[in-house]
Amino acid sequence: MRAMVLAAGLGTRLRPLTNDRPKALVEVNGRTLLEMTLTRLRAFGIGDVIVNVHHFAGMVVEYLRANDNFGMHIEVSREDQLLDTGGGLKKAGYFFLGDSREEPFVLHNVDIASTIDLGRMVRLHRDRGALATLAVQQRKSSRQLLFNGDAELCGRSIAEADEIVRNSEERHPLAFSGVHVISPRLLTRMKEDGVFSIIDTYLRLASEGDRIVAFRADEYYWRDLGRFEDLKQASEDMKLLPIGKSEKG
Repeated sequence: MRAMVLAAGLGTRLRPLTNDRPKALVEVNGRTLLEMTLTRLRAFGIGDVIVNVHHFAGMVVEYLRANDNFGMHIEVSREDQLLDTGGGLKKAGYFFLGDSREEPFVLHNVDIASTIDLGRMVRLHRDRGALATLAVQQRKSSRQLLFNGDAELCGRSIAEADEIVRNSEERHPLAFSGVHVISPRLLTRMKEDGVFSIIDTYLRLASEGDRIVAFRADEYYWRDLGRFEDLKQASEDMKLLPIGKSEKG
């Protein structure tokens, strides 16, 4: 199975830590965010990964080389211009389409820590025949995705204003967690170009009747590692939970 790690961001909320290093190489308890993410993917049997880079890109390349790619096959997608999540995935799309693979792949933000069960996500994705499956939770967020009674994407809510892309009597607002399972055929249907969010693609495809489904991850630990206070809390949490370690789950 394959995966992409989104690691090209500037990490502005973590300055001054990111003044001299990329966000992916910020450490928690002596382990970088990139190491934690790669180790977690490897624990679920993922051995082929592409990582997008931009800010201090050379440092990431050298870090991976110095650590023998953590025992994985890793390629790097360099972005001269930040392309956002959608543009970054589209640029790296060859990695998942080159040999006409049908197997779904994982798209994972580098700046999150979680115990979300990727194996369960993949099974749900296959069972539902989804184009994409998104790990979501019921928690506070300034940007919520809306799902209907069948757990299919039908819109989003930003600043208390709803954007509905598919008619539905039920609309359940849920916070996205930065973990996706995606069928490669989605890559051939990305009409958007340049800099764009993958969420925009999901909303368009949902409006066209494609199945973008929710994986409820409420039972799992999850934390955004984009702020100092979150790094500090994650440091404490990791003493008790298998976050980014070699064992599954």
